[in-house]
Amino acid sequence: MRQLQDKLLKDYTDALEAYLQGGGEAALDCAYEVGRMAVENRLGVLDVTRIHQDALEAIVKRSSEQPGGTWRVKLASDVLNEALGPFEMTQRGYLEALEQLRQFNRELERKVNERTQELQAAEAKYRSLFENNPLPMWVYDLETLAFLAVNDAAIQHYGYSREEFLSMTIEDLYPGEDLPGLQDERAADPDGIGKAGLLRHRKKDGTLFIAEIQSHDITFEGRPSRLVLANDITERLQRERELEAIAAMSTALRAVPTRREMLPVILDQLLDLLKLDAAALAMVDPSSGDIVIELARGVWAASTGMRFPTGEGVSGQVIATGQPYLNNNVREDPQYIPPVYSADLKAAACVPLIPHQQPIGALWVARDSNFTTAEVRSLTSVGDIIASAIHRAALHERTELRLQRIAALHTIDTAINSSLDLRLTLNIFIEQVIKQLAVDAADVLLLNPHTLRLEYRAGTGFRNNAITRYQLRLDEGLTGRAVLDRKTIRVPNLSASEDASPRTGLLVDEGFTSYYGAPLISKGQVKGILETFSRQQLNPDTEWVDFLETLAGQAAIAIDDAALFDNLQRSNLELKLAYDATIEGWSRALDLRDKETEGHTQRVTNMTVQLARAMGLSDQEIVQIHRGALLHDIGKMGIPDNILLKPGPLTDEEWEIMRKHPTYAYEMLSPIAYLRPALDIPYCHHEKWDGTGYPRGLKGEQIPMAARIFAVVDVWDALSSDRPYRPALPKEEVLAYIREQSGKHFDPRVVEAFLQAVE
Repeated sequence: MRQLQDKLLKDYTDALEAYLQGGGEAALDCAYEVGRMAVENRLGVLDVTRIHQDALEAIVKRSSEQPGGTWRVKLASDVLNEALGPFEMTQRGYLEALEQLRQFNRELERKVNERTQELQAAEAKYRSLFENNPLPMWVYDLETLAFLAVNDAAIQHYGYSREEFLSMTIEDLYPGEDLPGLQDERAADPDGIGKAGLLRHRKKDGTLFIAEIQSHDITFEGRPSRLVLANDITERLQRERELEAIAAMSTALRAVPTRREMLPVILDQLLDLLKLDAAALAMVDPSSGDIVIELARGVWAASTGMRFPTGEGVSGQVIATGQPYLNNNVREDPQYIPPVYSADLKAAACVPLIPHQQPIGALWVARDSNFTTAEVRSLTSVGDIIASAIHRAALHERTELRLQRIAALHTIDTAINSSLDLRLTLNIFIEQVIKQLAVDAADVLLLNPHTLRLEYRAGTGFRNNAITRYQLRLDEGLTGRAVLDRKTIRVPNLSASEDASPRTGLLVDEGFTSYYGAPLISKGQVKGILETFSRQQLNPDTEWVDFLETLAGQAAIAIDDAALFDNLQRSNLELKLAYDATIEGWSRALDLRDKETEGHTQRVTNMTVQLARAMGLSDQEIVQIHRGALLHDIGKMGIPDNILLKPGPLTDEEWEIMRKHPTYAYEMLSPIAYLRPALDIPYCHHEKWDGTGYPRGLKGEQIPMAARIFAVVDVWDALSSDRPYRPALPKEEVLAYIREQSGKHFDPRVVEAFLQAVE
């Protein structure tokens, strides 16, 4: 529009000048043409008037320098009025147009003022949002990368003053190692670098953090700029890493069932998650209270097994207070006692392991770069998981161990109850001791009450026999002292022991390091001692020692039971011998009373036993047959001498009395429980297979087997022996008689066996 106005002004001025120079109607037509073009191009009245005025002023200026200037001005004014003709401009129309123009200007000014106020309010609002935003914000020049404005949050978070910020460029916020890559990206995409995404920023104190960048390109103070919002998400990322670490650790721990398998998984996971150079688990030894490096990884790997006194160094402090330890310059900390010193490790952290309010140890980590407080917080969370996992695994293993020990006690009880052989019982016992207590060797020494020496009775795990042959006096060495004092004795290190007895020297030569001995006490009497030996230093807990003493109690019971059984067996044997001697005495007394049958009892007893054994009777049955055969005529003690010793034949009345001797035998022996099982022969040896015998007339299988066997032997001996009233019959005649009586007097099966034995 401005170009059109300038062109019309020039054309109009040239037309006026030409007209004044005598251009005539052509010049006037040109002036009209200018007006027409102004109308067609919709120029306003003021625009056309300004063109005419400017043209008139140019003519006036020129005319003042020429003769007839007044006429020329008058003529130009007339031409101006003629040129305004296309607008039908009259004085009144001009004033009205001018008033409309003023109203337009006033309305325009009002709207401009309102818009200005809105822009000012918006500017104040956005400035407030910029200044008061809790997140860092700034504006920087896209060309120079210089900061143009920063808010208070940026000043506070980054640590620079406003003046320092405004003297810096955006590149000053990046770590030096990141700059080359960022510059290459900016060269490839000038508008893209730093516009959005995650970038590492550095604070004034050198602390690095991850910033989430959002930005918008703007014009600031007339320059292409970028408005940036920076959100420090380091903590959020750390939380995410914590959750990932916790999830990874939990997943890893779920895959291992035992505490022994769990510990290396814990440390290996930590080495990877936190990019560590070293890690270690320092656990409290329940038995001694010392701190033991149970497992270490990385540059600390060689420290596994090291021990530290209770409360010493940082580990003791962390375990005692339950507070984590963090030092990013451990070389300057006098309390820092590393598991293994390494000059390469700059930073170390230690967190307590506390399941159920009971500290069990501490987790150590170290590396060459600093730890953040967020990492220590993450480590503490992981430590809680580790503590719970170790505690649960320990409880599970303890439960399993107790079940195994209960099973071991049951096995020992079964051995004690099922076997009367003390050596066999002790061998089973020693096997369980070594298995359950995890020792290299064990033995049982029994006290000889006559020599007052401890003698080897059972054991295993020794490399030579010197230990097994050694007899120990009660006043000799630690073992003797344990027996005399009736207390469990512990020697963690035999080579450092003050005991200089020869047996201790033998134990050291065997390579044993630790020794535990528990006296065997039953019913207040010391029976011996249970000893365990380990070729590694043994530091058992209270439960281990308690179980050792429980096993010693079981062994004492087994030994006492075996002794009681031996004594009972000896007493029982002596009683049996006494009974048998009494029975034999009775049988000899009967033989002495009846001279005719002297020697008969012993002969028939021996032969009956042989025949019963040939027929397959058990040893227990044969014992009773032996006793019954000896007492087969015990009932004759009730027969009067005039009948028993009568030289001639007996009358029917006398036979009636004689046939009562089996009944007398029953009445005499049945009250004696010991002899009751032997009654079959004294009571039934005169019964016959066909039922014609006495005293009860039993028949066939009703007659006890022992009586059936004895009946054959008794007749054989009677017919084969000389009697006062007849000589002995020939063998063939006796055998023929026995064959003839088979199925009548005798059991045919017994006769067959007898004939096989005799013939």
